[in-house]
Amino acid sequence: MSHNFEDDLSGFAETLEQVLVDLIGQTDTDRVRAAMAHAVLGGGKRVRPYLVARTAALFGIDQADTLRVGAALELLHAYSLVHDDLPAMDDDDLRRGKPTVHIAFDEATAILAGDGLQTLAFEVLVDPETHEDPAVRADLCLGLARASGVDGMVGGQMRDIMAETAALDLDGTLVMQAMKTGALFRFACDAGAILGGADNTARDALRRYAGAIGTAFQIADDLLDRKSDAATLGKAAGKDRDRGKATLVDLLGDEAAHSRLDGLVANAEDAVSGFRNATHLKALARFIRNRER
Repeated sequence: MSHNFEDDLSGFAETLEQVLVDLIGQTDTDRVRAAMAHAVLGGGKRVRPYLVARTAALFGIDQADTLRVGAALELLHAYSLVHDDLPAMDDDDLRRGKPTVHIAFDEATAILAGDGLQTLAFEVLVDPETHEDPAVRADLCLGLARASGVDGMVGGQMRDIMAETAALDLDGTLVMQAMKTGALFRFACDAGAILGGADNTARDALRRYAGAIGTAFQIADDLLDRKSDAATLGKAAGKDRDRGKATLVDLLGDEAAHSRLDGLVANAEDAVSGFRNATHLKALARFIRNRER
């Protein structure tokens, strides 16, 4: 993995952190905002917002003009994690190396914090400060709503819950993960294309890229879950096995999973080969394959 790429990703995360701090606002006397800050600040590689920025860069858009969109996506992602961690869902105590929101605060506060993060995400996207063109802002809102709703992340989470009592086969698991995990990756790339005014050919290429890295991310996550522990991952390990749910790695087998992962990375790189300056996107695909946490 290129040291320069990791520096770029880390530097971007630091820049985005300050945007998120400013958006959440004063937390000293506001319990819900404090819980929102606990959920979204001080952790995470910010891969999804990074995708927004580096995709938009393909079309000459400066990073500074993508940060609010990336922040909105990260707020939405953080909301999903807060709610996924609740006792009624995945019942997790640890996230990004620290107590989950319902542990650090309480369940009611965690629910409200998740609600606050979700609604703030759309408030940011619709704000003229994010983009001067209302049509662009509307497209971004529509895209994030679709990616995070019943035909995307929410629907995927429901399928995941149902898999605890009715096992999914490989095709069903791929569909579930494409909704639960992949939808936000697809939106990240589409958001960059929207900001850049990309044509349909470019957007189709970026959707192929996003589809490949979304599945690659999940397989890499499943592989890490099998060989790592909570201290390394910053979250509980082996939860799916404990609940009797088969992962993509379980269904494919280790050797086939590694082979599928390599193929997905190659597909991702091929999808963006027609862009002159897709170095960062290719490096991100390799980073997803090789990550250790």
